[in-house]
Amino acid sequence: MKPFTRSKPNYAFIDSQNLNLGIQKVGWKIDWRKFREFLREKHNVDTAYLFIGYMQENEDMYKQLHDAGYLIVLKPTVTGSSDKQPDGTVKKLVKGNIDAELVLYAMKDMPNYDKAVIVSGDGDFYCLAEYLAGKKRLEKIMTPNWQYSTLLKPYENHILRLDQMRRELEHKDYRNKNSKSKTK
Repeated sequence: MKPFTRSKPNYAFIDSQNLNLGIQKVGWKIDWRKFREFLREKHNVDTAYLFIGYMQENEDMYKQLHDAGYLIVLKPTVTGSSDKQPDGTVKKLVKGNIDAELVLYAMKDMPNYDKAVIVSGDGDFYCLAEYLAGKKRLEKIMTPNWQYSTLLKPYENHILRLDQMRRELEHKDYRNKNSKSKTK
């Protein structure tokens, strides 16, 4: 009789910008602590890498995300072209493209996990999804909403749309409810 052996845990590879902006596009904000617990409880995710562009003014946010259980992978950002806003103002675009880092980490850590969870709707991760699925190592592709790349359609059976999980994952801000002052 074989002794019981626990399988390896799953790892998550999270495109933070894609997730954050995709969820905001549908009108709510993700609670990063709830999301980390969801990954752990529902998908056996032991290690969750969060890939994000580095901006010095966000140091406190990176610490909070780390404290919530994410391994933070920071990518240097570059200021790109300017984007003219509808009100006529010009906004500099800051870019921290993390795609290569996410794929690299998923590949180099493959001996340490059973299956991978990719959190992004970006078609740039098609090759990673294809490779992992071919090796039977793809657990899920979690997309922020319905607007994910058509390149990911062959993996429809692995897709989990997070916009459909608002009740479980939404950040609630209770500060404003009690801070309203009554005037007479």
